[in-house]
Amino acid sequence: MANTQAMTTSFMGELMTATHNFGVAPTRGTTAVDSFKAALYLTSATVNASTTAYSASNEVSGTNYVAGGVAVTFGTPPTANNSSTTAGVAFVTPSASITYTTVTLSTAFDAVLIYNSTQSNKAVSVHTFGSQTITAGTFTLTMPSNTTAAALLRIATT
Repeated sequence: MANTQAMTTSFMGELMTATHNFGVAPTRGTTAVDSFKAALYLTSATVNASTTAYSASNEVSGTNYVAGGVAVTFGTPPTANNSSTTAGVAFVTPSASITYTTVTLSTAFDAVLIYNSTQSNKAVSVHTFGSQTITAGTFTLTMPSNTTAAALLRIATT
């Protein structure tokens, strides 16, 4: 088993049906932006492009870690960029780091699943990093710049 970084295949299809709303001004039938969460997974888990929804199976557990993870804030709506010098790119990055405060996670973990808790816990993406453990500390995933080249979630035309 291994965790693999990827935008989930189900998420890409769900974009076409407007299932997910990262924006600040919803354009579908609801009046609220969706809520997203980030759950950490053990090194022995298998979360990857085939993951369709959050599951507690193989999620980390420990002191001060709440099953399901923490809230992810998208304060800036997705941006689309298309110029004569670059292919069209749509992108979005959480507006704040993802932080798990004062946790003890003694079993090794190496992946985070971002998922849409408003839409039946549908998976968005998996991000991997080196194997970690933490004892009574804060674990922070620092977000990249919200740009065409660095954003956490990017979709580009070719």
